[in-house]
Amino acid sequence: MKYESRLQSQKAGFYADVTSAESFKILKDDPGARLIIYFHGNAGHVAQAVRPDAYHTLTDTSDYHLLAIDYRGFGKSTGTPTENGLVHDGIAAVSWAMDVAGIPSDRIVIMGQSLGTAVTTGVAEHFAMQGVEFAGIILIAGFSDMQTLLSSYTAAGFIPILSPIRAIPPLLRFLHRFVLDKWKSTDRLANVVSTTRNRLRLTLIHAKDDIEIPCRESDALFKYASSATMGEELDDEKFGLWKEGKTTRKEDGSFVSVVTAKPDIVIRQELVRYGGHNGIMLSSQVALAVLRSFEPETEKPPV
Repeated sequence: MKYESRLQSQKAGFYADVTSAESFKILKDDPGARLIIYFHGNAGHVAQAVRPDAYHTLTDTSDYHLLAIDYRGFGKSTGTPTENGLVHDGIAAVSWAMDVAGIPSDRIVIMGQSLGTAVTTGVAEHFAMQGVEFAGIILIAGFSDMQTLLSSYTAAGFIPILSPIRAIPPLLRFLHRFVLDKWKSTDRLANVVSTTRNRLRLTLIHAKDDIEIPCRESDALFKYASSATMGEELDDEKFGLWKEGKTTRKEDGSFVSVVTAKPDIVIRQELVRYGGHNGIMLSSQVALAVLRSFEPETEKPPV
């Protein structure tokens, strides 16, 4: 391991000044360092459940580093979580990585899982409007927007939340008025794609057996992102036919769809058979998505 001795000499535990940590110095001083900034889901904190194992999986190379944060109101972070607040926290993390750690955006992958995908798209949109482009954007078990998700969401896969009243549209619209945080990731992704000036690697990954957020939510994200490359939105039937021509399917029901466009845009959707809502973070598809983001020559857009 490239920096094994330096990392072994680092004292374990909390650092009031993270810049004094050996791991930070390695990140800052190594011109070949790559950084994954990870935004977790709505449950728990940065060290919850499978997250630490996922961190180890993603950094199983001496050149890859990972930064994970707890949003306001999560873990030991103070404050109250709101949509704007969480996106602001994500922006602050990325700004710190670029300004303090000195990592240029083309050596950064921003990644989110579940709620973290909505944070990621908000962060990506903010920086896209400033002309900042990342090595990759990876959304795992994402959702289109909060109102759509709640309309069909079932807790633990079988306890309906609002789906019983979908047959009463006026009542559903009335209840939607009380959803304060909209999390319109579809619109944000479309903005990211349409404002890309040089290069974009966008990957959507979802498990077919996800009982928390149905995989059709990633279909919606893919449709909006892909439509932004065409300058028009096709109806569901026409888009389905168009997408099928860009899709490779397997016998187990999984598939990979890839859309390429100018100037250098690659949008990739992967549906995997197993992994559920959280275990998918440990899948090889996630690790490979990171590798593809940092290796621009793997898929070429049309001339």
